[in-house]
Amino acid sequence: MTWFYDPRRTYDDNYAHGPFGPLAGPADGLEAPAQLEAFLGHEVARPFGVPAGPLVNAAFAAAAFRHGFDVNVYKTVRTGARASHPFPNALAVHVDGDLAADRTEPLLADGALDGATSISNSFGVPSRDPDAWQPDMAAAVAAAGAGQLLVGSFQGTHPPAGVGDREAAYVADHVTAARLVAETGAPVMEMNLSCPNEGTGALLCFDAAQVARISAAVKDAVGDVPLILKLAYFRDDAALARFVDATAGIVDGYAAVNTLPARLVDRADRPALPGAGREVAGVCGDAIRWAGLEMTARLARLRDERARQFAIVGVGGVLTAAHYSAFRAAGADAVMSATGAMIDPGLGAAVRAVPA
Repeated sequence: MTWFYDPRRTYDDNYAHGPFGPLAGPADGLEAPAQLEAFLGHEVARPFGVPAGPLVNAAFAAAAFRHGFDVNVYKTVRTGARASHPFPNALAVHVDGDLAADRTEPLLADGALDGATSISNSFGVPSRDPDAWQPDMAAAVAAAGAGQLLVGSFQGTHPPAGVGDREAAYVADHVTAARLVAETGAPVMEMNLSCPNEGTGALLCFDAAQVARISAAVKDAVGDVPLILKLAYFRDDAALARFVDATAGIVDGYAAVNTLPARLVDRADRPALPGAGREVAGVCGDAIRWAGLEMTARLARLRDERARQFAIVGVGGVLTAAHYSAFRAAGADAVMSATGAMIDPGLGAAVRAVPA
């Protein structure tokens, strides 16, 4: 295996010793593109990189930049430390064709990762304490070269039981996280509303009114720093339209999709991932590309219909440069790849060779 995030190691082992494989070394023959492109007010070599997830610290981000991934997202951080879900976190998911958004039948997931193109994503949004991740994120910001951009991802944490006004505390935690990210110098920020692995019930991105309140408070705190919202897949066009109507005047863009949820089992029909609340996990990679493309096209259509000017980041199942081009044709202003980038460290260079 040459994956730069090694799913056969624990999260903490990856954090301490990664990245692995060719991405850990120099990039041979990477050429600068003849023409730069624009993304959220910044010039980039190509609006392509790695979304929140695999780039767990500055060492990973610097390696991605070095190999021609030009717009990279530092893994989502919180206002306090939180451990990862138990190992394993990323298993090969065996799915025939596309993973339907409404699938109820379980999928086989196991450790047969060689050749896998769809994998589980069950980490639970771990985070170091801000005293650790702030200087590290600042180092990741500094690792970006000419025509490259680091995006700082964050999310709020639900307050413990017993807090008086839990909704106000939840909004305030998002604001605190955003301020901490802004202090690192991250030129763009992403607020994660779409993690399916926390066991907290309905995703925040499906509560448009709450997201609008949080987004407005965050923008008041960070000012002109562009803010992207990371979304899950919306099955309902009307719900997506309501979400865009509620937030497009506040934020600067949307990224979609995170993963699609599925029930994962082993060959004995037992839960494939250990621990309570992990029977259902996010699936990413080849099987969800249809969802990323569809959400990109739907957001682009809403942008045109509403005469808005928000950016769209297309994510999900991007394994090749041709997939990058398909997302751009669907309306994406930037495209990101997690599973594909982990499998193929040359993907950034391949996208750089695509004409602007």
